[in-house]
Amino acid sequence: MRERMEAHDIEGAKRAWIEARIGWERSEVFTSGFVPELDRQIDAWPNAAHGFHGIEAKLFGTSRTDAREETDALIAHLTDLQAQIHDMPLEPQRLLNGIARLTFEIGGNKADGGESRLSGTSLNDMQSNADGIELAYRIIFSEAVEAGAPQLAETAQSVIRRLQAAVQVSALRYLDSEKLRADSEELVAILRTAAPAIGLEGPTLEDAAPQ
Repeated sequence: MRERMEAHDIEGAKRAWIEARIGWERSEVFTSGFVPELDRQIDAWPNAAHGFHGIEAKLFGTSRTDAREETDALIAHLTDLQAQIHDMPLEPQRLLNGIARLTFEIGGNKADGGESRLSGTSLNDMQSNADGIELAYRIIFSEAVEAGAPQLAETAQSVIRRLQAAVQVSALRYLDSEKLRADSEELVAILRTAAPAIGLEGPTLEDAAPQ
């Protein structure tokens, strides 16, 4: 993205921004629970002064490529994140909190109009979020929930599949925000109920709220 900006290739820079967002949105299930301060610096929203959205405002809002300062800051924060990951203990409680927080966001403020409106990728953001939730739950928690709270295991997976299906629409205007909100609240409630059975504390809605 920085290279395309330096070449004044606005369309190339936009494509690079969109590609970078996919990986970031999938990782938010982790970043919001483990590195909330970096998460805010990288992806502050609705603040469009810095991070991904500061760059988005210039690239997509005004078709400008003079976002070198914002891009360098974003790269520095992402590099810091990569360095921290290597030495960071992956505590299950914090990952569960991250899943709940992101689930709550999808059904709440993201469903109310989307996060990346200038770029038109809000729906892609939500799809990547849902994929990240599914991956983290399946790899980290599904077997433990199956063993400790089998009556909730299939329900949790079913609700996650519904979340993924709900955001697979052709345009944001076709999103059933009320159904998505209900599904997200149901999944948070399931996680709260199942948590003690797998030796964790249940995330509350306050814990899940965006910071």
